[in-house]
Amino acid sequence: MSVPASPAEMRAFIVERLVGDTGEPDQVAAAARALAERAVPAIEHGLRTGLGVPLAVEVADVELTRLAQARPDAANHAMAIAASASSPDALVLTIDNEAVAVVVNLLFGGDAGEPAAPIARDLSALEVEVATAVFEQVAQAINGSGPRAFEFKLPVPMAMTGAEMHKHMLRDGPAVRVVFSLATAASRGTMALTMPQRVQAGDGRRRAGMAHPFLGRGHALVGDAGGDDAAGAHGARRCRRAGGGTGDRA
Repeated sequence: MSVPASPAEMRAFIVERLVGDTGEPDQVAAAARALAERAVPAIEHGLRTGLGVPLAVEVADVELTRLAQARPDAANHAMAIAASASSPDALVLTIDNEAVAVVVNLLFGGDAGEPAAPIARDLSALEVEVATAVFEQVAQAINGSGPRAFEFKLPVPMAMTGAEMHKHMLRDGPAVRVVFSLATAASRGTMALTMPQRVQAGDGRRRAGMAHPFLGRGHALVGDAGGDDAAGAHGARRCRRAGGGTGDRA
């Protein structure tokens, strides 16, 4: 990586590392919230039609963070990382054990009006499959479609959990974190996505097109964040394969 040659370049370099390419934390957070809220209907649609789980999805929190802090501390959470055309870690998806329990309970016919049994142990292979299927629906919704999509490389890889997740090293850099609540009438869990504020390395030169307000130069605003039938079918196939095993459900 080249060293900034002038005081102006040094300032731009430091601002990018601390708060992102725009240098406006409030603008970065507001843009992230707008994107997340716009994606909520598509996430709910994907979970309902692709996985058959009717969940209420809400944006619970938006914060500026560092990409290296995206990895969960708890061993029984799960994490997946989706690459894009310009970055190997364009989207970091995490989900807690409570949200996994809620989805598994609904996926296998549990009553949405009754609390889901908590998962206090490590996640099973089946539960990791379920977490991956949830990540797929969220990534599709955030990705959008058409010429202004993020171009995530989908489907998302299989989720990590436990020791594998804790060994995985994330690059550092300014990022934004959006926390979603996944809830029924009786149970609630959270999943989060963390995105670099600037997923394409470079010196900040503008490329053609509209700059994304919190990912930086070379990324356009997401257009239609609609559900994708093929992605929903893929997630459903993953869960059907998992459900055909020995039933290692929580």
